[in-house]
Amino acid sequence: MKEVVCDTCGIKFMRKKSQLLLAKKHYCSIKCFNVSKMKGIFVDCYMCKKRVYKKNNDLRTSESKKYFCSIKCSNTWQGSNRRGENHPNWINGKSIYKLKLIRTDINSECRMCSENNPRVLVVHHVDQNRNNNQLSNLIWLCRNCHFLIHHYAKELLLFNKKI
Repeated sequence: MKEVVCDTCGIKFMRKKSQLLLAKKHYCSIKCFNVSKMKGIFVDCYMCKKRVYKKNNDLRTSESKKYFCSIKCSNTWQGSNRRGENHPNWINGKSIYKLKLIRTDINSECRMCSENNPRVLVVHHVDQNRNNNQLSNLIWLCRNCHFLIHHYAKELLLFNKKI
């Protein structure tokens, strides 16, 4: 047996002569071996300031150059900073018409079939001009009625009579 020094932590430990011949580097434990394989760096989480290890690939591919310790911290940041003009899908506020209709006291139900489930309601432009976002041009329709109005002339005539 011969005394060697761990290449990671510097602790002295004993090795057999046969083990010394097999390896170029020597580690006192699996933990030290795994630490030696780590090529990235430790960074602070952008939200909670917790120290977290990030691989070089993660550091290189990050678009925001902000690093997070968990999905929870990432989602918290995304939810607070990717709204309105900062959202990647933002197009000059053209899609804000649904919020306009939600903020009014207009009853949230389909004008054709009276469905009031908010999960199936969509906003329809009466004159079919998506750039005209006046409240008088916006109404609630369920997805089914909205599809029928856009794809069947008979339903469109029936809709125009109801309005």
